[in-house]
Amino acid sequence: MEQAGVAATVRLFGSRLDDAAKGGDVDLLVEIPFPVADPAPLVARIAGRISRALDSRKVDVVLAAPNLMSLPIHEVARREGCLL
Repeated sequence: MEQAGVAATVRLFGSRLDDAAKGGDVDLLVEIPFPVADPAPLVARIAGRISRALDSRKVDVVLAAPNLMSLPIHEVARREGCLL
């Protein structure tokens, strides 16, 4: 996860955790322990790089950092996600 630094943690959450589910995108929560000045380009770089590595599968990245608003999706991902 060089785009977000070595201190970042990544959780897979959503439909890809269910082996019986067909298809679906890859949902990732990337948690960074330091403030992020410009989160949108960072999220786009992470999603693009992972998508290319997964043969263009759709990847959704949710970013968490101390200076960013915490939303319900962050709590769902932390509670139900699998730490990678």
